[in-house]
Amino acid sequence: MINLTNFKKEAIIKYKSRKKFILKLKKQKNKKIDTLFNDADNSVFKKIDCLTCAYCCKNVGPLFTNKDIQRISKIMKLSPGNFVNRYLKIDEDEDYVLKNIPCDFLLEDNYCSIYEFRPKACREYPHTQMKNQKKMLNLNLKNCEYCPAVNEIFNKISC
Repeated sequence: MINLTNFKKEAIIKYKSRKKFILKLKKQKNKKIDTLFNDADNSVFKKIDCLTCAYCCKNVGPLFTNKDIQRISKIMKLSPGNFVNRYLKIDEDEDYVLKNIPCDFLLEDNYCSIYEFRPKACREYPHTQMKNQKKMLNLNLKNCEYCPAVNEIFNKISC
């Protein structure tokens, strides 16, 4: 059973050993790492429903691209400037991110009010199905603290 309550504590405890595991993984070929993550992702997401958790939406904000801003502001009938002023800020990396956490678009039942139009970062999260996982290893490790599924993926692949 995947732990939806203590996964962050587990991720913090296992951080150093997982960091060492990542160093070993980086010596592997991209395709092998992609297969490892994709297989574990498929297995884990058969057991977990993001709607029972939504920890990412409650604790981490996505990056918004200009395309995201254009698309979402249009469906909300706001100018892109008004959308940015109302919901976003620029972070230390000069990226647009949410002003508020939890996400303003998260509903009480953990559904997203703009799901069909959500940012690319939300559509791709937790990024464990993407190609070239070798470049994403450090991000995936960090996401262990924000997604019980990613934490479980690391449990599966680092055994």
